[in-house]
Order: sequence, then structure tokens, then C-alpha cells
Amino acid sequence: MYRNGKVLIQKYFQEQTPVASDVEFFNDFVDRELQKIVEENKEIVPTIIPHNIDEFKIKLDKIWVKKPQVTEADGSERNIFPMEARLRKLTYSAPTFITVSAHINGVQRESFDTQIGNLPIMLKSKWCHLHKLNRQELIDKGEDPDEPGGYFIINGTEKVLITIEDLAPNRFLIEEDPTGPSKHIGKLFSEFGSFKIPHTLERMKDGIFYLSFTRVKRVPALVVIKALGLLKDEEMTRYITEGEQYDEVIVNLLEYVGIKTEEDALDYIAKRIGITQSKEIRVKRMTEILDKYLLPHLGVTPQDRTYKAHNLCKMLRRYLRVSSGKEHSDDKDHYKNKRLKMSGDLLGDLLRLNLKVLISDLLYNFQRIVKRGKFPSIKVIIRDKLLTQRIYSAMATGVWVGGRKGISQRIQRINYLETLSHLQRVVSPLSASQENFEARELHSTHLGRLCPIETPEGTNIGLRKNMALLCSISQESPEDDVVKVLKDNGLRMVK
Repeated sequence: MYRNGKVLIQKYFQEQTPVASDVEFFNDFVDRELQKIVEENKEIVPTIIPHNIDEFKIKLDKIWVKKPQVTEADGSERNIFPMEARLRKLTYSAPTFITVSAHINGVQRESFDTQIGNLPIMLKSKWCHLHKLNRQELIDKGEDPDEPGGYFIINGTEKVLITIEDLAPNRFLIEEDPTGPSKHIGKLFSEFGSFKIPHTLERMKDGIFYLSFTRVKRVPALVVIKALGLLKDEEMTRYITEGEQYDEVIVNLLEYVGIKTEEDALDYIAKRIGITQSKEIRVKRMTEILDKYLLPHLGVTPQDRTYKAHNLCKMLRRYLRVSSGKEHSDDKDHYKNKRLKMSGDLLGDLLRLNLKVLISDLLYNFQRIVKRGKFPSIKVIIRDKLLTQRIYSAMATGVWVGGRKGISQRIQRINYLETLSHLQRVVSPLSASQENFEARELHSTHLGRLCPIETPEGTNIGLRKNMALLCSISQESPEDDVVKVLKDNGLRMVK
């Protein structure tokens, strides 16, 4: 048995590396996520356009990445390998190109491919020159053949992106709150593109369910459901209780029985959060807030309101079952309620923010030239160095989106095991100065996923962890594929 286990483990490490999941996430980021980020910012509409034009749009289309290159002082370009980047204090990065087109009054005026920046490339990923080289070829290129890869080279320094452990987004969790006005509190982080919006559901001492999200603080949940188009009390009761009897639902329905239409509900919420304009503007602004900021992961169009209403009913039903003792509250430290942000996700966050900065800069340059009475070509106003510098800066300093520090770290090379340990590090975003006893404790769900021994003594104990050597992380499955499997197994969609 011992010999068989030894052979299996040896075979596993011959075929897999401890950083295989991270490399996979980076490949997915370049393959799929890059294009998704561009799709989010597909159309750019300047506010100042030449007076003889009715409509002007700039469209971003396809984005693609080449293999790492270096531009020499004489302007010539050639491929660069990691060892040269280390020795010459260069960044191991690949030029990134995008197709941009300008449309005047609905007609395409110009379309061209342009470089928008350089993207640092992870060693041993699909876009790295070392990908699929055998031992002898790696030695010829000056590399250690047993080196796992999974890190970046920025200005000649080897940098690793630390995996972040966070609560799972788009998952409704209910926990007990002994100090607050509500005995139980339901929380959900709705994540969509660059949005990550916290939602809170609670029942106050008056027996009314209140929902909070963005600047909408403690508005009655049933009024929000009515504002989304689910107006009939009978329908609401059916979706919330599913045949069970809850007096709390009747109390809430009776309290807001006077609100009969969507417009009344929208106006009630608008007044509650302090929008003071005329009724028409109040209703319009409130509609925009509900579409854009209420559960955006379910959609941001008017067609998605029914889904949002049904999901709020499901959240209320779960809250009622937990508060009545029919279900247990959630354990935040259970690993099913956690998600790991790998290098691909972290680079996605960084690029999403900096692409918006690039677009703002492009608009500023375009509108400045238009004010002078000229009509510029888009080609001249895209600054490719802006995106590159901002990405390099974040990776060199470790300061990330949202003010997080220490995301990018210089890789530790004291010995080979120290290097592997650093590549496997997982950090919790919780503050090291607070006690957070439960978050620091070893949980039974860590078994086989995280190393139970390797964590620092002192303030960071339990907050800085390391993945187990045999741990691999699965990628997120596309929602459409999951829905298809569920439909094939008899799921019925609620319209």
C-alpha cells in the first residue's frame, strides 16, 4: 500500500505542478476574460462632437495578445525569454492589440488594429515561450527544468500574485447577529463586472423585513418586490411561503396593502431614500437604481425585474425558515462559502479598472481636439503607454484595486520549498489587528485543501495560509451550461 501510494504521488508530480491551477486561471483570463472586459466597455460615446455630425461612436471589438517581445533602442522588435528579462531588468510582457472602429451617423468611418499596452505574461502559461518545452530545451534557454513557473517578471524582479480568499459572491448567507436590532441578518454580495454590491436583509422589532443595498438603506422588502412588478399579494405569499404558514408575511402584506401599482412602490422607496424632485423624475431615478444596483448579477435590464422579484421572495423564504428554527444559519468559515481569487481574477480586476482610465483619457483627448474645431483620427489619441505603466506600477508595488496592498510580492528564493510555499500562499482580507477568532481557527473543510500546519505565528495566524500540495482549484462553470444540465434533469423555469 505504501509503495503504491508513493508511486501515485511521484506520477502526480511528474504530470502536474503545484501551480497548475494558477496557470490555468491565467490562460482563461487571456482566452476569455480579456474579451469579456472589452465587451463591457464596447461602445464609447463622446459628449462633445463636431456640430455637423448627429451621432458619433467609438467601438472596441476584438482583443488579442502576442507572445512576449522586447522593443530595442533602434525600434526593432524580437522575442524575449525569461532569463534575458531577469538579466537585463526588463518586464516579461506581451504586446496587446485591439480592433477599434469609429462610426459617424451609424456608418463606419475608420477601422484599425492598434496596440493598447503590454500585458505581463505568467511563466509556463500558454503565452510564455517556455510552454511545452522539454527538459533539454529549458536548460538551453537558461531555465531550471524543475522550476514550476506560475509567476511574473517585472523590471527583472520575479513577482508572484498572492491568492485572495474571500466570501463567495452571489450567495445568500444568513448569520446570527446578537448585538444588532435584528436577531438574524441575511447578506449577499452581488458581483457583476466591476460592481460588487452588498445587500442586507433583516427583520426589525416592528416585524417588517427591510432590504439595504448601495445608497438604498432599510427600505421595506415587500415594497421593493412590488416595485419590480410582483403586485398580487396572493402571488407573493405563494412564492415566499410555499404553502407554509408565517404570520410575519401577513403583517408585512397588511402594512403595505395601500401600495397598488409599481409607480406607487417606486415613489414610496424614492421618498424613503431622500430623492426630492418631482414624482416623474423620482420614479425614473428609482427605476434606474433598481435595474442597475439591485442584484445586478441577475441582469441589469427591465426584462430581469421578474427574476429579481422571485429571487427576493426566495431570500425571504430562507430567512423565515432560519429565523423560525427550521433551517440552520450559515457558517461563513465553511469552505463552500469561500472563493479563491487567483492571478487571472486579480489581473481581470486590474485591467477592468485601467481600461476605464484609458477610455476616459481617449475621450478627454478627442473632446479637447474637437473644441479646437478639428476632427481627429482615433489612431492618434490612444496612448498605449498609459495602460502599460499603470499595470506595471500595480505589479511592482503590490497596491491593487480597492487599495489592497501586498497582492504582488517578490518571490522568496531562500530554498526550493520556500519558493513552492510562496506560490501556494492564500491570504484572507480580514484585518490582522482584529481578533476574528473563528476566521483564524482550523475548519474541518480545510482538509485536503489547505495545509493545517503552515501558518505564521503571531498576528497573522490563521489569516495567512497555504494550499495543500495536491490541491487543485476548479474554474467557474459558465451559467448557461449549468442551466442546460438542470433543464435536462427536469428543472422548470419560472417566468
